[in-house]
Amino acid sequence: MIDEFAKDNLHGRLRRDREVLLWKLDGLSEYDARRPLTATGTNLLGLVKHVATVEARYFGEVFDRPSPEPLPRWQDSDGSDLWAAEDETRDQIIGFYRRTWEHSDATIEELALDAPGHVPWWPEPHADTNLFAVMVHVLGESIRHAGHADILRESLDGRTGLRAEHEKRIDEEARAAYCAKIEQAARSAAPIRA
Repeated sequence: MIDEFAKDNLHGRLRRDREVLLWKLDGLSEYDARRPLTATGTNLLGLVKHVATVEARYFGEVFDRPSPEPLPRWQDSDGSDLWAAEDETRDQIIGFYRRTWEHSDATIEELALDAPGHVPWWPEPHADTNLFAVMVHVLGESIRHAGHADILRESLDGRTGLRAEHEKRIDEEARAAYCAKIEQAARSAAPIRA
C-alpha cells in the first residue's frame, strides 16, 4: 500500500513540475526563450530540452525501455541538450518533451517501485538501482531546473510562480520597496569598506 502511495505521489509531483517548466516559456519571444541568461549559457528552452533528455534516458535506457526518440549515446554527450539549435523549433522541443512524458509515464505505470534498473553513467556501486531511486532522482532534476527557469523568467519580465492561475499582478512599487529593504539589510550587515 505504501509503495503505491509513494509512486503516485512522486509521479504526481513529476507531472506538476513538467507543466511548471513549460509554463515558463509562455508568452516569450523566440529570442528570449533561447538566449543565454547566465554566464554559463543557461536558457529557458535549453532547460526544457535538457530535462526531456534526462527523462528519456532515465525512464528509457535505465530500464531497457529505450526512448522512441532518437538520442545520442550518453557517452557522446556534448552539452547540445542544453540549448536549442537554429533549426530546432520551440514546438519540436516541447513535442519531444511531451512524447518523453508518455514514454516515461508508461515505464512508471508498468514497473514496480523496486523494479531493477542500471544507470551506466553512475559510478559503482550505485549503478544498479531501482525505479524508486530513479523517480526521486528525476524529480530532483526536474525541480532543480524548474527553479532555474523560475529565476530566469523573473529576470526577463518579473513573472514568478508555479502556474498562471496562482500568478498575481506585479506591483512594481511594492517590489522595489521590498528589494530596497533587503539591500539595506545586506549593507548594514556587511558595511562597504574603502
